[in-house]
Amino acid sequence: MGGTRAIRAGDGDGRGALGSVLSGVVVAIGFVLFLGGFVWGAVVYQPYTVPTDSMVPTVNPGDRMLAQRIGGGEVHRGDVVVFRDQQWSDSPMVKRVVGIGGDTVKCCGAGGRLTVNGKELDEPYIDVEKLDLAGAPDGAASRTPFEVTVPEGNLFLLGDRRGSSLDSRAHLQEAGQGTVPRSAVMARVDAVAWPDLSMVERPKAYAALPGGTSTAGPLLLQVAAVVAGAALVVLGAAYGPVVRVFGRGRRRERADVR
Repeated sequence: MGGTRAIRAGDGDGRGALGSVLSGVVVAIGFVLFLGGFVWGAVVYQPYTVPTDSMVPTVNPGDRMLAQRIGGGEVHRGDVVVFRDQQWSDSPMVKRVVGIGGDTVKCCGAGGRLTVNGKELDEPYIDVEKLDLAGAPDGAASRTPFEVTVPEGNLFLLGDRRGSSLDSRAHLQEAGQGTVPRSAVMARVDAVAWPDLSMVERPKAYAALPGGTSTAGPLLLQVAAVVAGAALVVLGAAYGPVVRVFGRGRRRERADVR
């Protein structure tokens, strides 16, 4: 009988040791995922605070954005970008790219819509206001009529709140007709992180144009890594206490049987 009890005790010790090793491995993997997700995010993304209402309703004043660090060559039509141009301001600005080099951007077409290379754009993201554009309905894409051919290597930028945004339209008389060089772009906005977490969608209106729209950055994958890592750390750390609680219960049951 004594030999039988010794074997069972040894089996229990073996299982406990293996469980402790597996628990440690799970915690280590979770820590790597958790820390790695944060570090990856810090390398790829830069937080910005929106100072004005020119991009309402996509982003509001005071919103905290996450913008992917990219080069100007990666910019597509429809992207919301952070850029700095000395002719506009000394501070970073946030606008939407509506035209790239070679495009002819015009406002307004039939129904008051913006056109790019003759194609009317459905812009559900613009702030619908009474812009009082002669001959156009309420909510026209701009109260300032214009037609611009974007120089190669440049971008034509508009705010989503067309009634109050100081954008390319305010610089039409300058060299380049209000466009900015791609090199001025610092980052592309992927999400609003605060006060509400939401992704900034790529507009479908630009998908049919040559080059299409940009693909979303790795933000969701980074968030998934952080969440999965945190879950693994908690589960791995909880293994030991749970096993000890169950072990005490089993020992009490055996003692009661005896």
